[in-house]
Amino acid sequence: MSSALKKDFLRIATVNVNGLRAAYRKGMAEWLEPREVDILCLQEVRAPDAIVRELIGEGWHILHAEAEAKGRAGVAIASRQEPVATRVGIGDDYFATAGRWVEADYSVKTASGENTTLTVVSAYVHSGEVDTPKQVDKYRFLDIMVNRLPELAKHSEHALVVGDLNVGHTELDIKNWKGNTKRAGFLLEERAYFDRFFGEEIGWRDVHRGLAGAIDGPYTWWSQRGKAFDTDTGWRIDYHMATPGLADAAVVAVVDRAASYDTRFSDHAPLVVDYRL
Repeated sequence: MSSALKKDFLRIATVNVNGLRAAYRKGMAEWLEPREVDILCLQEVRAPDAIVRELIGEGWHILHAEAEAKGRAGVAIASRQEPVATRVGIGDDYFATAGRWVEADYSVKTASGENTTLTVVSAYVHSGEVDTPKQVDKYRFLDIMVNRLPELAKHSEHALVVGDLNVGHTELDIKNWKGNTKRAGFLLEERAYFDRFFGEEIGWRDVHRGLAGAIDGPYTWWSQRGKAFDTDTGWRIDYHMATPGLADAAVVAVVDRAASYDTRFSDHAPLVVDYRL
């Protein structure tokens, strides 16, 4: 990508916008314009395709999966470079119109001058709710991810799944973890999937955690209720999950946390990672 080559790295950002129209009304464009993002992944877009293209504007190639249920879900990938291939859906007809998974392949040059395929996925895992059909759907989606991640790794040495995955993997990922052990998002059964994703079985890497180290957070979502944002009582549920070959190329990860509650454009903050291939 020309802009990436000028910067000597590729900048990939993910953010759950909590409704793209609302996010742009609250200043998302002012965040995005100076940020020099090469690939922007969005979740909870909740807008028709024409509106998405109008808001993001010119100079972007946009892949968007709108949810059949109006005003729900929706994921997108906007990139400065045109992808060489795109795919919509995670491969299960049950989720075909759910607006929760899109994939794009890009042809990029490595530092050695060789061409390689970079595969990027924007994913939005269900929030779930204990003992309800929502939780059943969440586990079904995570089960498919168990199969899809190895397939992506075979497809491309440099594969990346980013987005709101709605699970805090460890106690470091939730400020008030003790009070949430029986709540969707921090159930042992959910966290076990991430043990598999990042363990020997599947072998992907948690890029943000790898760069941040063993510290609390950094959180990416805060409840709209109470003083959660002001006291940084958050959850780290937005991820960059990468194959080892790509994870090794990550040089810096930043959570673009707003300066104050009233300057946020979403209840999630963007997670921005630079990769030097």
